[in-house]
Amino acid sequence: MMQFPHQPRHAFEPASPETTEPALPETELHVWQTRLDLPTTRIEALRKTLDRDERARAACFRFPEHQRRFIVARGILRALLARYRRTQPEDIAFAYNRYGKPFLKEEIGDYRAGDYRESDPIHFNLSHSGEMALYAFARRKVGIDVEWTKRRVGDREQIANRFFSPREAAILSRLPDASKNHAFFTCWTRKEAYVKARGKGLSIPLDGFEVLSMPEGRAPGVGFQLPSTLDDTPPPNHNEARAIWTIRTFIPDTDYLAALVVEGTVEIKYRRLD
Repeated sequence: MMQFPHQPRHAFEPASPETTEPALPETELHVWQTRLDLPTTRIEALRKTLDRDERARAACFRFPEHQRRFIVARGILRALLARYRRTQPEDIAFAYNRYGKPFLKEEIGDYRAGDYRESDPIHFNLSHSGEMALYAFARRKVGIDVEWTKRRVGDREQIANRFFSPREAAILSRLPDASKNHAFFTCWTRKEAYVKARGKGLSIPLDGFEVLSMPEGRAPGVGFQLPSTLDDTPPPNHNEARAIWTIRTFIPDTDYLAALVVEGTVEIKYRRLD
């Protein structure tokens, strides 16, 4: 039986919003990595850049560490967006579509319909797990997801039977125990990144598309492939155009697994926030 292929740990180039060139060409996608366990003084400085809604959301978290992680994740998102927009973090204003996906308010007209005022808007996405956050910025639709692979997830096969396609669940069930955790998080992060890129949340059923596939003519579990693209074919009479999505799975750090999905093909640059 074929083992699930493990990716090497990915190398991130050290950078900072203050010293890195703020250009975001249409042909590039920027991925930023940061830790969430920052000094108290830094956390307080980031909290001051949040708007009233974000501060209220932070206050709703029951546990202090969850509140801290939210403040840091959103504060750094503002700092990075301010870098690209050449403005101040506290001046960034968000709008949200009906599924809760954020957009830059100044770039869109009817944001619920996705009516962009600018011809070249900044698309962005954020994911955090444990003490890590990842951010993706592009001039096209993009989604990113990171998971701490040591966290408890319950019965993986039961979750797969519910949220993965039948073929994907079969692949997972036939793998050696040593490979199942990596395979589970690979599939999960790819699915999460895709629905986040689409901006429609779980209105897109996770079992309705595949991010793991089997070679032609082979039984489930005998071998499988990680597709590098996802052919997105809308149902008949749907008002969205067909798109090809690029998929990347990578390891940002020990015990973490991440996936990136972007519309079309771009050059990906990985940066670590110092």
